[in-house]
Amino acid sequence: MAQLRQEVDPGEAGLDAKALDRLDQHFAHYVDEGRLPGFLVAVSRGGRVAHLTAHGHRDLAAGLPVEADTLWRIYSMTKPVTSVAALLLVEEGRLSLDDPVARHLPAFADPQVYVGGSGAGLRTRPADGPILVRHLMTHTAGLTFAFYHNHPVDALYREAGLESAVLPGSNLAETVDVYAGLPLQFEPGTEWNYSVATNVLGRIVEVVSGQPLDTFLAERIFGPLGMTDAGFHVPPEQRDRLAELYGDTDGGGIEPIPGLPLHGRPRFLSGSGGMVASAHDVHRFAELLRRRGELDGTRLLAPRTVDLMTSNQLPGGADLRSFGSRPAHDEPGNDGVGFGLGVSVVIDPERTKAPSGLGTYGWSGVATTTFWVDPGRDLTVQFMTQVRPKGSHSIYPELKRLVHEAVTD
Repeated sequence: MAQLRQEVDPGEAGLDAKALDRLDQHFAHYVDEGRLPGFLVAVSRGGRVAHLTAHGHRDLAAGLPVEADTLWRIYSMTKPVTSVAALLLVEEGRLSLDDPVARHLPAFADPQVYVGGSGAGLRTRPADGPILVRHLMTHTAGLTFAFYHNHPVDALYREAGLESAVLPGSNLAETVDVYAGLPLQFEPGTEWNYSVATNVLGRIVEVVSGQPLDTFLAERIFGPLGMTDAGFHVPPEQRDRLAELYGDTDGGGIEPIPGLPLHGRPRFLSGSGGMVASAHDVHRFAELLRRRGELDGTRLLAPRTVDLMTSNQLPGGADLRSFGSRPAHDEPGNDGVGFGLGVSVVIDPERTKAPSGLGTYGWSGVATTTFWVDPGRDLTVQFMTQVRPKGSHSIYPELKRLVHEAVTD
């Protein structure tokens, strides 16, 4: 087990200690109000941790505090990791971003696109072109999530038993085959729609590598980077380090809710949202990206590959709001933010909801975990808690504003 530690004083890293204290107090107030159980926040500059705060509880009922080695369900922060796994195979020439998905997963050989209607009257047509691997990595494949409730294809996902993106009792291969049998919402490459696409990408990693996804990630990413606690389950001897998961209540508080059990190797290995990790693990992964594919003498990816991953890949320089025309994505937080290969990318800081440097990239998880890298400021940030909100959370823009205020040069 490795543990994240503060390595340098804030002032030496060009950060204002008083502003960082205001950041801590802001979120400590959330804990005092019962809106968060606890949190961990880390701010690094030039790869050195200059601010690290653990506050509140990882388990309220047991009275266990948040500590630097607490384990967190990172949910959708798994997606950038799966994207790096696919890019490893691309660099080896075993996979191409322009490969048709059907080359590796034949069930996707005849994609059908939604035309109109709903239910039994839903109409489709053959897609004009194939779904490509790059469409999966940019969420432009035409796939969706069952929980959106704003399109007839979403309803088909629910009817297929995919409310949680996984067919109950099934493994990754079986679930992905179910996705393949459902219509696409739109022609591949023509819109952005956050979706189950990274589960499909994870299955491609398995097929191309010949290894289960968890084995590939452990051998090719977690081990080389020293991400000692990252994985898809928590060993029995470490379970007391795992934070409890909470959800919002109607009264403005929080209550325990079921989360990823993580008590044994799962049948369904979700490249979209199945990982658990510590703050140290997240820091190591973010630093790999900040250093453009190399960390402590270990190179996983070429700089040009990381540059491609962390630059906007949406056609015409579009952002998530303009290219993701679905109601689920028509929100101010998507202004000025594009999408790379598994991460969001700031393309117009003047239009973003919170202060952000040009080229800032990262991603978040549904339980209010997030990380980002600001290359222009040589900055990496992570925030960890375990609360699934009922709606949009104000924490992310508040966090970005407070970090922005702390940067002095």
